[in-house]
Amino acid sequence: MTPATSGTAAQLVVIAKAPVPGTVKTRLTPAFTAREAAALAESALRDTLSAVAAAPAARRVLALLGEPGPWLPAGYDVVAQRGDDLAARLAAAFADAWTALPVPVVLIGMDTPQVTPALLAEAGRLLDGHEVVVGPAADGGFWLLGQRTPDPALLAGLPMSRPDTGALLMERIRDAGVRAALLPELTDVDTAADACAVAARIPSSRFAATLAALGADVPA
Repeated sequence: MTPATSGTAAQLVVIAKAPVPGTVKTRLTPAFTAREAAALAESALRDTLSAVAAAPAARRVLALLGEPGPWLPAGYDVVAQRGDDLAARLAAAFADAWTALPVPVVLIGMDTPQVTPALLAEAGRLLDGHEVVVGPAADGGFWLLGQRTPDPALLAGLPMSRPDTGALLMERIRDAGVRAALLPELTDVDTAADACAVAARIPSSRFAATLAALGADVPA
């Protein structure tokens, strides 16, 4: 195959952990038990996968740490994550997707269940005229990264899960001299307060229903 040309739909990659108690969303405790945190993680993952399934895509991929479960819908290619840290796993997910199908790659995590098919479609459209598209997160990171042609140097050694992660990424993009576009800022679900804020924005979602069913006294 040849690299994508203008108008070619991007492939959408979700990078996620299997929602196993004690391994996901640990910052949601002690407001929630490990099992409750995993239930919220599964709901966020289901909502994210549904949004990706409804968005235009050349291919849909789940880069997974762990084993698939009944929460995985049809239509996804599942690949194992690889790499010693999150930055390396992100770079590997881009590389593996591009090797399988050399068209633009849009990657998101499982932490923004409020993502919509329209936002994902916009990310793909923006890659027609930009080399990179970034979805900034309220905590200073990023919830989406799209690349027309993946560049491993963009992520190699990038400090992750810090308030300046997004700023450092944008600095690398500027230093590379490539055209970049921004999507609206979203909130990652990391804390109990984040969970309440996100659920309030998407009251009809699985995530909001799971949070309501838990009935916990969570700070707004």
